[in-house]
Amino acid sequence: MENVAITSTKPVHRAWAMYDWANSAYNLVITSTIFPAYYAAITTVKDGDKVISDTVTFFGITLKNSTLFDYSIAAAYLIIALISPILSSIADYKGNKKRFMQLFCYLGSLACCGLYFFKADTLEWGIVCSSIAALGYCGSIVFYNSYLPEIALEEERDKVSAQGFAYGYIGSVLLQLICFLFVLKPDWFGIKDSSFAPRLSFLLVGLWWFGFAQITFFKLPKTLPSDKRPGHNIFSNGFYELSKVWQQLRRLPVLKTYLGAFFFYSMGVQTVMLAATLFGSKEMRLETSQLIAVILIIQLVAIAGAYIMAKLSDRFGNLRVLLFVIFIWIGVCIAAYFIQTAMEFYIVAAVVGLVMGGIQSLSRSTYSKLMPVTHDTASFFSFYDVTEKLAIVIGMISFGYIDQVLDMRKAIIALVVFFVIGAAILYLAILKQKDRRMTL
Repeated sequence: MENVAITSTKPVHRAWAMYDWANSAYNLVITSTIFPAYYAAITTVKDGDKVISDTVTFFGITLKNSTLFDYSIAAAYLIIALISPILSSIADYKGNKKRFMQLFCYLGSLACCGLYFFKADTLEWGIVCSSIAALGYCGSIVFYNSYLPEIALEEERDKVSAQGFAYGYIGSVLLQLICFLFVLKPDWFGIKDSSFAPRLSFLLVGLWWFGFAQITFFKLPKTLPSDKRPGHNIFSNGFYELSKVWQQLRRLPVLKTYLGAFFFYSMGVQTVMLAATLFGSKEMRLETSQLIAVILIIQLVAIAGAYIMAKLSDRFGNLRVLLFVIFIWIGVCIAAYFIQTAMEFYIVAAVVGLVMGGIQSLSRSTYSKLMPVTHDTASFFSFYDVTEKLAIVIGMISFGYIDQVLDMRKAIIALVVFFVIGAAILYLAILKQKDRRMTL
């Protein structure tokens, strides 16, 4: 294996974590709260509390508004799954992963700013911008995650990974509170147009993301180019690198099995997180203020959840804690199918918050600890991210299709299948780990 220079200092750890602070505002405001609520409001025709129509026409295609939302997100993740292997390969060989991280960061933040112009009569513009923002977000995360093995020693990675998620939750909540003031109290600022406050929020997210990311880009170390040269052309070499990662995985049975489990449970986790606000809006008939309360609960509890899972992993091992968390997710989906009141939704949301940060943070650090020591961290994390993105694509398309044909509650309960398969495969990984007497 190649030796990898690790720049492990607390200032670098904090700077790396600050990118979570910067981009998590997108995750909270655009993905989880204000944008879905705004989107549902301007694409739904109501007579009082009764929904008259929730269908939209997108470039001549008529769909449920929630299905269009699901499909647009799936499209963005599919694109990044296809192009990230190419870009990650270039980043590994040329040592310029920071430049690619910047490229996607700026693309995503500018798309968020573009959502300022999204109104009911510019549906196509809004969907395209939201998809590009998703593309920028998940594209930059590929290179952000691949920095973890280069800035933290193996024994530090659970803690540093959790630090990133904690920074993200804190930073995003701070901006969320600012945006909530405009959305909930527009009269304080003399705002008369009901669409202005949400659109201003989207603009602020773009500026926040762009601005705080500069702290990360200033402090993160440059990566060294690989001594190896690509043996294939620029378009095929990334996929060739992924095939090499796959060949290495065949000699690493625990990591290979873990990735299989990660693929399936990510279908459920990511879909629940992306669809939760629309579920609360459409199925539970929650007002915007109630949805805001739910998301705040999730974010605040998730900060504790990330650190709790890191502590539990020290005592019981990463894979066992992940298996326990998956069973909690199964319970969340079953509960979501039956809930009828706002209070029940709040309780389920609190549980989601507890396990949301934990499973994301622990999944990332588990992979970084199981992967071999290598200079080609971007290629390895590209494989990890492609796995996750394809899982999201399948999860969102499945969810959107079931929602279109049946309803959202049945789509939620269908996610249990993904979690059960993921749990079964993860249990196999634990058995393989035990056979090899590993101590992860």
